[in-house]
Order: sequence, then C-alpha cells, then structure tokens
Amino acid sequence: MTLHQYDYIFAIGTLFAMLDAYNNGANDVANSWATSVSSRSISYRQAMIFGTIFEMLGAITVGARTADTIKNGIIPNSAFQGNAGVQMLAFTCALAAASSWVMWCTRHSAHVSSTYSLISAVAGVGVATVGASKVQWGWNDGKGLGAIFAGLGMAPAISGAFAAIIYMLIKVVVHMRKNPVPWAVWSAPFFFLVAATICTLSIVYKGSPSLGLNKKPSWYIAAVTVGTGAGVCLLSALFFVPWAHAKVIKNDHTIKWYHVFMGPLLFKRPAPADSDISNVPDYSVIQHDSDMSPLGSPDTIRVDPEEPLPKAVEANEKGIEVVEAQVDYKKLMAEGEARFHAKLRKGRGPLAWAMRTLHENPMGAGEIYEFRNIKIMLKRIPAIIVAGLLYGLHYDIHAAQSGIHGTPEGDRMDRVYSHATKYPNEVEHTYSFIQVLTACTASFAHGANDIGNSVGPWAVLYSAWSTGDAAASKAPVPVWQLAVLSAMISIGLITYGYNIMKVMGNKITYHSPSRGCSMEMGAAITVLVFSQFSLPVSTSMCITGATVGVGLCNGTIKAVNWQRVSLLLLAWFMTIPIAGTLGGILMGLFINAPHFLS
Repeated sequence: MTLHQYDYIFAIGTLFAMLDAYNNGANDVANSWATSVSSRSISYRQAMIFGTIFEMLGAITVGARTADTIKNGIIPNSAFQGNAGVQMLAFTCALAAASSWVMWCTRHSAHVSSTYSLISAVAGVGVATVGASKVQWGWNDGKGLGAIFAGLGMAPAISGAFAAIIYMLIKVVVHMRKNPVPWAVWSAPFFFLVAATICTLSIVYKGSPSLGLNKKPSWYIAAVTVGTGAGVCLLSALFFVPWAHAKVIKNDHTIKWYHVFMGPLLFKRPAPADSDISNVPDYSVIQHDSDMSPLGSPDTIRVDPEEPLPKAVEANEKGIEVVEAQVDYKKLMAEGEARFHAKLRKGRGPLAWAMRTLHENPMGAGEIYEFRNIKIMLKRIPAIIVAGLLYGLHYDIHAAQSGIHGTPEGDRMDRVYSHATKYPNEVEHTYSFIQVLTACTASFAHGANDIGNSVGPWAVLYSAWSTGDAAASKAPVPVWQLAVLSAMISIGLITYGYNIMKVMGNKITYHSPSRGCSMEMGAAITVLVFSQFSLPVSTSMCITGATVGVGLCNGTIKAVNWQRVSLLLLAWFMTIPIAGTLGGILMGLFINAPHFLS
C-alpha cells in the first residue's frame, strides 16, 4: 500500500538523495581522478568519460551490499516499531544534512568524506528518533558504527601501505636500473595482470545479488578471476609491448595508436632515420611564472609584461610577513580568474555565449523582486546553467595545483617537488597506459562502494513509501536506483569536480604516471577489500593515504605537503560531529512538529 500522505517526504528525500550523489561525484570521485589528471596520464575530459562508464558499472554490479549496511546496520528496523512514515522522515533528514554539508565543503574546495558525512548524519538522526541506546554503536557483525568508523584510521594506513609496496616494486624493477626504459616496457604485462585481476575480482567475488555470482563455487570464482587477469596480461604482452617497444625504445614517431593491432609484427618495423626526435609527452610538473594566470595556458594568458611585479612576489623576496603576502596572493588569484573569464568571453560556442551574457547583464541595485532585476535574472538563469555545465572543461587543473612560481604557496610546492626524483618521460609514458586501467579500476571500486551513501537511504524511502511497511527496507536495492544515482555521481564529476581536483593531486606530493598507478592500485585494493565485507569506506581517504604513502617513498617527509594533509585530516574529523549534529537537529525539529505527529 503506497503512503500517498507522505508523497512530499518521498519527493524531498529523492531530491536530497540525488544532491548527495551529485556531491559524491564532485567531491569523492573528483579526488579519485585527480591522481590520473595530475600525472597527465589522461585529461580532465577523458576522466569525465571514463569516470561515467566505470562509476555506473561498479555501482550496478556490486553496489548493493554497502547500501544494505547503511540501510539496516546503523539504525535497526525494529527501532521504528513499524512506523514507515517516521522511517521515511529519518532518512530524508539524514540525506538533507549530509548533502548540505558536503555541498558547502565542495563550494569552498574543502575535501571531505561523503561516506562518513552520511553515516554521521544517520547516527545523529537515530539519536533524535529512537535515542542513543537504539543506535548500533558497536561492531554489530561488521555493520555497526564501531566497524564503520574503524575504517577512519585503518583505510588510509592500509591504502598507503599497499600503494607504497607497489611503487617500491616499480622502483626496484624499473627506476633503479641503469637503462630503465626496456624494463618498463617488458614488465608492463605484470601490472596489467594485477589491475585486471582486481577489477574482475570485484565483479565476480560475492558480486551483486541480482547477478547471483556470490552463489558460484570457489573454484569457479578463482578460475574466472585468474583467467581474466591472465587473458589481459597475454593481450598486453602480444599487442601493447610491441607497440610500446616501437614507440619508446625505437623512438618511432610515425607510429599511431591503431598500429597496436599489428602485434608482434611491430618488432620487425624498421626505426625511422630521425629516431632521435622525442616521441613522448613531457610528464614533469611545471609551475607557472608569477606573470601567468593560474587558470590558463601560459601560451594564451599572460599579464602585461610592463606591469609591476605582483605584491605577493615582492613581499616574498623582501621577507615581509606571510600574512600580508597571502592577502596579495588571493588578489593575484582573483585577477587571474578575471583574465581567464575575459578569455572565455572572447571565444566561440555555448560557454562563450554564457560568459558574455553573465558579464553584460549584472544584477542591478535594489531588491531581486524588482521588475528590472527579474528581467535580468531571466537572462542570467540559462547562462548560469550553461556555464555551470561547461566551465570545468576549460579549467587548468595543473596550474591550480602547482601554484604560481614566486608566491608563498608556489614556493612551498616547489620545495615539495624538489625532493621527488624525476624519471625519464619514456618510462613514465609506459606507465601512463597502465594508469588508465588502474584509474578505471579505482573508479569502478568507488562506484561499488560509495553508491551506498545515497542509494541506501533512498532505498529505505522508496520501499517504505511504496509498501507502507518499515520492515520492507530489508529488501534488495533495485538496480534502477543504482543507475539513477550513479548517473548523478557522473554529473557531479563533470560539472564541479574541478573545484576539488585543484586542491588535490600535485597539491599533496609530486605526481607522475608510475606514482599515480601505484596510488590508484593501492586505493582500489583497499576499497574493494572493505566493500567485500559490506563496510562503507571513504575512497577519498584511501586515495589520500595512498598519495602520502607513495610520497614518503621518496625517502623524506619533505616530499609531502603536510599543510594540505593537515587540512584534509581536520575536514575529515570535523565532518563527523557537524553532519551528525545537523541530522539530529533536523530530525528533532520535524519529528516533534505537531502536524507530523497528528
């Protein structure tokens, strides 16, 4: 029996579930892909495409189990005493609190865990609804708050250890050799084997209940997993290794991507006469000079060279207090952003039209409800939507991460980068292809684990609303709900992910493809292990822990930007009390409203 009297609660809860998924993409997924974008293995636009595909695959195939933990592991169904309306209200308030907090943090480029934000909100709602005694604070067979929050300290450490082990293996096998390029090419199939095995394992081993893969015998699971990994390894040995050999060892600049299908025949392909020409991209992290915009290409956006040196640089050179220099640096960033917007307005296409419309139609003085302001707002709304959808496509992530040379922040990042060894571009180019696979594996793992953040409460809302029975929330999560929210995650990454990417990646430590694939593999392994035990864990914490772990492999703590890491830790721990308090206050207000109780 459908509870039509609570249609408005279901509608509001659905909107907040979609907002929570959007924030998940803009915050957590953006952090996951920041590693690949920072190392220049893929562009931001390519990250959007691959992120959309593999987030949805991970969510739909193995996402249902973690959703069950959030649905039933924190507040037991018996606590609601069969009142489906109260249960709907509880999870709506939890979604509202969590999504509002994460949206605020994303707006201010504060990277937080959407997983722990929602879990904390659910716990706060539980205290306000049924009392602290009914909330599962303990382990609860791996589904209580004790088990979930254990990952707060365990996940980053485990992820960092996995990533460090993988990267040290790469260093010993490849980077420490006198001629590392051949070693990078010939060892590539092994890393394809590792990535493919992990990705296959996450689908097959205790797969989505709707697929019934968890009912297969262990020999079947092992055969499919090992067989798929070995198959990818064999394919990479037959096709990728000959192609990479021709490209980076023979330095054949005439070879194209489609030549990969020639396989071993490429070994007989003669090297061109001018093989001394560089054939691979430059993967080094380069800071922009102080007279360049932090948001644009140095070839297209420059300050007038006749202008005086920015005050931030003068302050830094003369030893003036850092506080004053930081103020001037913010002004410099604002000026750079203004120049970036001016460049966009001069271009062509929908984004240029939107930027021109917003620039030419500023809001007038007076109240917004005045007729002239209403007319202006009607012009601005379509432009705001278009700009919001397309702005990130033109944002320079690398310049924003590395900072401007000569400013206090730029000097700090320069010191961090100076403690990281730079390896040949030919070696890094080989690992850039491996990182594409590891990035997709990490995105798959994120979809498998973090889709439970939004779909768990939304599944409770839907089942309670459609059946009128609070106990029905124990039913499996419908696949269509997983698909809808995974699509919202992808939209969040595409439209607003740049605002988190710019403070991650190279902002923590020096990135390169060999480092990046180690970070992503370490994080992916950790997330999948936690996911198989139905424990929601923050992907952002895992990739951050992996980033620090690989950074420390440089042999000194100075290779890590501990200021950024400290801010991340502060944001993570502040999420728990703030999200929990917001959820509890919202639930306490609405559950005690006379209209709802009548």
